[in-house]
Parts: sequence; C-alpha cells; structure tokens
Amino acid sequence: MQTPFDRHFTPERFGSPRRRRTALRALLVGSLVAAAVVFGMEPASAAKPKKGFEPVVAPPLPVQTAAPTAGSIFNASAGYTGFVEGRRAHAVGDLVTVMLVENMTSAKAAGSKTQKSGQFSVTPPTTGPLSFIKPSALNASGGSSFNGQGNASQTSTLAGEVAVTIAEVRSNGTALVRGEKRMMLSQGQEWVQFSGIVRLGDIDQENRILSSQVADARVEYTGNGSVGRASREGWLSKFFNAISPF
Repeated sequence: MQTPFDRHFTPERFGSPRRRRTALRALLVGSLVAAAVVFGMEPASAAKPKKGFEPVVAPPLPVQTAAPTAGSIFNASAGYTGFVEGRRAHAVGDLVTVMLVENMTSAKAAGSKTQKSGQFSVTPPTTGPLSFIKPSALNASGGSSFNGQGNASQTSTLAGEVAVTIAEVRSNGTALVRGEKRMMLSQGQEWVQFSGIVRLGDIDQENRILSSQVADARVEYTGNGSVGRASREGWLSKFFNAISPF
C-alpha cells in the first residue's frame, strides 16, 4: 500500500532531468537574490563617481554700459584688484588648489594575564571508625591561568594636489569648497573627490591650502576597471564567508 508520504517523496519524483534542472535553477536564483539583498552587487562608489562634487561656476555679471569718465586714470567700472585681497580666491567660483598631505598612523596594544591556584587537604584520624580512610584521599588542589595579547596598527598616507572651486562664501570668513579630478587610464578610470570648509585667511597668495587646514574634509579616491575588480572580493565569496562559522 502506498502512503501519501511515499507518493510525494519517492526518488522517481526528483529523478527526472526536468525536475533536476528546475531545482538547480531555483538554487541559483535564490543564491543570486540572497547575495544581492545582503551584500548588493558592485558598490556605487566603485562603479562611478558620486554626485555632488561638480565645480561651481560664478554667475555671469550683468552687462553694463560704461559710464562716462571724468578724465581720471582710475575707473572702478573697468575692474580692478584690491590691494589687500590681491588675486586671492574669495568669491564663489574661484579656484583653490588643495594639497593633500594626509598621514595618519595609529597603534594599539593590549595584554592580560591571570593566574589562580588553590589547595585543600584533610588529615583523617588514625583510630576510630574513620581510620580506614587514606590521608591522600582527602587532598585536593586546583589551578587556572590565562594569558592573552593583542596588537593593532594602521598607517594611511595620501599625497597629491586637487583643484576645487568655492561653492559658498559664509559671513564668518569661511567658505565651502568642493571639486573632483578624473583620470581615464588604459585599464579603467580613477577619480579624486574633495569637499570641506576652509578659512579664507588660510589661502596663500598662490591660492593653495593644505588639506590639514580644511574642516569637515571629505576625500574619496577610488576607481573602476579590471584592476579594481581584481582587487575586490567576489559577491559569492562574501556570501559564503558571512555564513561560515569558522
């Protein structure tokens, strides 16, 4: 007699090539969906540059007719450079060169050691009803020890130059700058994106400023292409490493 269990779970039910292909297809689709949901495909920052770092261009000045001069050599309407400001960047759209001099080093070490020991002994009487107990039978001792060490170190270095534009000038003498540099190479594309807040007084006569003088600095240096893909771990390897208990 065939039971409902035998009817639905017989080997012949899963032995057909069509059902095997369906099972393999479902397994593959499930793995792809799980990997896409948990890890996603390629990160957005590694595929293309992020938005929001486009250069800011100063608005065009209104066209004005030249006012008649009174015969003086100096004419403010023709444009001039102030004695104090010079040609230093100070307005929206002006260019500033940021010199990247980032050098971060961190180190951490930790250690722990514990040790504990104990002993217990009882001497039984030599006469009486307990005289049959051996003295060594009531002796006990124990001990425990632990020794652990940990070390961590990290060094990050970034050097170079990137030109940015002033996107916003604030009343307290600071300005928001942002910009990017893109380089198309034979094996892919690389880009540097930079943004932060600078003090206009820190900009030198050559319109340069150190990245260490930029507040709330955001620096991103990445790229795409075959070399970048080869240096990243695949999504299937990430999936198995996430569920691996070892």
